[in-house]
Amino acid sequence: MSFESLWASQSAIGRNPATGGYHRGGWTPTEREATHWFTDQCAARNLTLESDGIGNLIAWWGPSGEPGVVTGSHLDSVIDGGAFDGPLGVVSALAAVDLLRAEGFVPSVPIGIGAFVEEEGSRFGMPCLGSRVAAGVLPASRALALTDRAGVTLAAALEEAGIDPAGVGPSPLVQRMGTFVELHVEQGRGLTAPVGVASSIWPHGRYRFTFGGEANHAGTTLMEDRHDPMLTYAMTALAANKQARLAGARATFGRLSVEPNGTNAVPSQVTAWLDARAADQATLELLLAAITKQATERAERDGTTLEVVPESVSPIVDFPAGLRDRLVDVLDGAPVLPTGAGHDAGVFSAAGIPTAMLFVRNPTGISHSPVEHAEMDDCLAGVDALAAVLKDLAT
Repeated sequence: MSFESLWASQSAIGRNPATGGYHRGGWTPTEREATHWFTDQCAARNLTLESDGIGNLIAWWGPSGEPGVVTGSHLDSVIDGGAFDGPLGVVSALAAVDLLRAEGFVPSVPIGIGAFVEEEGSRFGMPCLGSRVAAGVLPASRALALTDRAGVTLAAALEEAGIDPAGVGPSPLVQRMGTFVELHVEQGRGLTAPVGVASSIWPHGRYRFTFGGEANHAGTTLMEDRHDPMLTYAMTALAANKQARLAGARATFGRLSVEPNGTNAVPSQVTAWLDARAADQATLELLLAAITKQATERAERDGTTLEVVPESVSPIVDFPAGLRDRLVDVLDGAPVLPTGAGHDAGVFSAAGIPTAMLFVRNPTGISHSPVEHAEMDDCLAGVDALAAVLKDLAT
């Protein structure tokens, strides 16, 4: 089956016709439908499909009994996200294996196609949830206790999806990953060629800022008598923007919860989630400290309180130079660039698995949005590049 046909066969799953955006949160019906699409594609190719306790999947082609070369990505999405972030890597992996088979290539080690769950963390707030659990860096007890916005625990969500929570833990699939190569759409404007190779992933984290205040009447409470946490939050959001610009970093408050959330009431509490990223760990720490300092000072002036809790923090990932350079050579000098976006590849690399990434050009640089885009010619170039890399690594 051609890449174009494969792409079309899954492109409607979880798509909102009103916005064009995707809603494939972990273990939701639409994400499960996408997973079933993947398992059907693997069955049609007579691949040997394996699953771990949390629902990560790897489908194997070639000899068994030894660590292999694994590629793939994820099928879940951010809320109202784009079509390419994640699925491009999975569809391209299937197409690359099809291409190698059509050429008559016989791998000397197994080639695996992976689909890893809840990479975006859009439902349970933990990015790369499936790969973190599989690699043993997120304890099962902590993972199972995570809750979504409706208060559903991960344990309950797994049970609803037909997965026994008792099996959650470090994955035997990881032991079979001799090398991991993830193809992904580039999520900025850093790549001008059709295909590039990643050098590193910026350190990044998600931090929960809880601003406490005093609920009161919006019409009768004098402005000078208020203890308004929304005001403290607003000034913090402005401070984050300024500090990130000064540091050459990234800071985003993209999620907000307000209590009691009434139009005519001064809030009693505002909870906001900061996504912060920087080119190095020191800059990230200084950025967080500067934002927290300004937020604390503003809280003192507003008569409000502040609590900052890190929910997930990922250190810098420098992909192995030898593997990176090998991919560059295979691809005739493809450009090398870092990324500020997190990926399952970063988790597996930090766990000691030799890991590399390929990027496919994003002409607008827009991602995590319904208008995220990659040209079909570039996608096809990505399939060719991935097939060449897999052939080189599995010979």
